[in-house]
Amino acid sequence: MKILIEFYRTREADDAHALIGREIVEAADLDDAIEIARLLARTLNMPQRPDALTIADATGATLYSGALATQAVNEERPAS
Repeated sequence: MKILIEFYRTREADDAHALIGREIVEAADLDDAIEIARLLARTLNMPQRPDALTIADATGATLYSGALATQAVNEERPAS
């Protein structure tokens, strides 16, 4: 299935979300989509490291929304 993954930075004080990346990919199912999203969070060149994401289907319906483990994202990303 074709899915849209959006990556965000969030601000705890007021729960503001800033979109920092968006990718359309093919995934077999939701579990596969989540795995792809976690991989992309570590490998995409985004202006900031994401701390949250949403996954939507081709019609725009949200299938998954959640926080990324920031430490896990940062561990595998080379320092620049």
